[in-house]
Amino acid sequence: MLSFLGASENIAFVTAILLMLLIGLVQLVGLGDLAGGDVDTDLNADADLNLLSWLGVGRLPLLMLLVVFLAIFGVAGLILQQAVADWAGAPLDAWIAVPAVAAASLPLTGLAARGLARILPQDHTTAVPLEVLIGTTAQVITGRATLGSPARARAEDHHGQTHYVMVEPDQSGQIFEEGERVLLVRREGDLFRAISRGDFRLPSLES
Repeated sequence: MLSFLGASENIAFVTAILLMLLIGLVQLVGLGDLAGGDVDTDLNADADLNLLSWLGVGRLPLLMLLVVFLAIFGVAGLILQQAVADWAGAPLDAWIAVPAVAAASLPLTGLAARGLARILPQDHTTAVPLEVLIGTTAQVITGRATLGSPARARAEDHHGQTHYVMVEPDQSGQIFEEGERVLLVRREGDLFRAISRGDFRLPSLES
């Protein structure tokens, strides 16, 4: 078995499986976010006719899509090589097996992505611009926000995804303490300006 896995014809497939396992290990120790992703893969209404959509791009985060491809490529390649070795006495040369398995793995990855996209929660595959947070409530979780000295706050978008942003009072003299809930009113680069929720009033309907 070890001689089969270590054969030069199978190195590409074994490497793909090891890389897939390495990515999984990185996720387990908390160095990445396999189910999330900051890449905005917003596709138009004709996305199903698009080559990238056919391959699964936009249905899953790119890192998860890579893991699916590596798994299919590695496992399918080893199965093919074992079958050929049992039948012909030796596996296919790598220059034949690798391109053939890679070509077959692409549509299989697309099919797998469609299936996983139906199972995974939608907020795991939805990327949104930070501007959607304007008008939402955030809670200061770290620090004390004053004008010129922002604090870290937690907010949720309309998909229920959690975002961590830096907030600063929109008006001088205001102070936001840790645990206080504020209203995000505008964005300046990576910083959000906010007001106390008590300062927000609906416009009067009286003429």
